[in-house]
Amino acid sequence: MTHNLRTGKTFKNSSSRLILILFLALSFSLQNCFAQQNNWLHYTPEKGQDKGKKIVLISGDEEYRSEESLPMLAKILTQKHGFETVVLFSINPSNNQIDPEFQKNIPGIENLENADLMIIATRFRELPDAQMKFVDNYLKAGKPVIGLRTATHAFNFSKESKSPYKHYGYGSAEGEWKGGFGGLVLGETWINHHGDHGKEGALGLINGLEVNAKNPILLGVGDIWVPSDVYGINNNLRNAHILVFGQPTLGMTADSPVNKKKTIMPIAWTKDYQLPGGKKGKAFTTTMGASIDLLDQNLRRLIVNAAYWAVGLENDIKADLNVDPVGNYKPIMFGFGTHIKGKYPKDYK
Repeated sequence: MTHNLRTGKTFKNSSSRLILILFLALSFSLQNCFAQQNNWLHYTPEKGQDKGKKIVLISGDEEYRSEESLPMLAKILTQKHGFETVVLFSINPSNNQIDPEFQKNIPGIENLENADLMIIATRFRELPDAQMKFVDNYLKAGKPVIGLRTATHAFNFSKESKSPYKHYGYGSAEGEWKGGFGGLVLGETWINHHGDHGKEGALGLINGLEVNAKNPILLGVGDIWVPSDVYGINNNLRNAHILVFGQPTLGMTADSPVNKKKTIMPIAWTKDYQLPGGKKGKAFTTTMGASIDLLDQNLRRLIVNAAYWAVGLENDIKADLNVDPVGNYKPIMFGFGTHIKGKYPKDYK
């Protein structure tokens, strides 16, 4: 005879005991599932609008507030374009709060297993092997990637690290992995600030050759201005298609004149990539992408168009795709230590 302390009922046979055990196990499983889901966001399109493509957006940088920008992009991609989206965050396991300065934990990264596109905006992450394996498997499968701003230096592993994924670090000098993830997959690693960081913005100039070639990613995209400065590029990106060139501006407003003393640099491009032993894939990269940069409609359009291109729906790109933010989007200025403390993923829902 079994007595249920929760309900006060008494069960007289083994079948009842088995039902009780299964019920409690299921309850625990569901509670654990919901607890895990609280560490990331999941948006699904309305019935009849689903494009059948899943996009995983990975935030995690200390300066450019990707924890603000990626939920905004996800809502646009889901509610206005029919993509299923999942947004991941750097989570401090001590309190389950978003903490961009905690570099060793991005829960939910296993969502990459059935993703059709990865959008990454991390900086200097040193993820555990159990999480890195999902990134590695995704890229070896040759699936598409969009890298934003600090994704050129998305990962960083200490000299003492024994991780089998250490070559992903931005400073890697290992043969094909020179420059790590940024060098091999995106085409460039971290070099320097070509613009005067925090004092000069960037004017994004559309490459007319790519416009004339009718590159679908540039459809409807005009010149871009963002507060983030231009990053330096050492790699000449021989195998890339340069979509946008960036020129530093003498000031932090859209009407600031360009700094004619500084050369232009590639600021958005596409290229193919292939991991050793993996399949060939394609990548779109822009070194723009701070949360405040995405107030610029042309930059939002560029990234949304790139998402369509990445998942093989470039024929669906229209010059007037709706790229307006869903609800109020009020990003804060970039800077170290400026993230809003005490936030959980659900707060960006």
